[in-house]
Amino acid sequence: MIKDGDFIAIFNSIHRVMEAERLLKDQGLKILLIPAPRSLAADCGLAIRYAEDVRPQVEAVLSGAGLLPRDLYRKNGDNFEKIGEEK
Repeated sequence: MIKDGDFIAIFNSIHRVMEAERLLKDQGLKILLIPAPRSLAADCGLAIRYAEDVRPQVEAVLSGAGLLPRDLYRKNGDNFEKIGEEK
């Protein structure tokens, strides 16, 4: 379900993730509402998955709507790398 390189957006509430899904689908963007991976903490249990090729559009829509995710991860092999986290 989640391929290497996919992005996983985690939100603070079910309301926010559902609103984000609606906005993104209304824009025709290829995203998928998925159960949040167990290794990632998610208050609402759901997350949005999207690929690298739509990342700029997805994040622009979310930013414009004030719906940026609480956390953003990228799948890398068996792990999820947190985006924006200092190494």
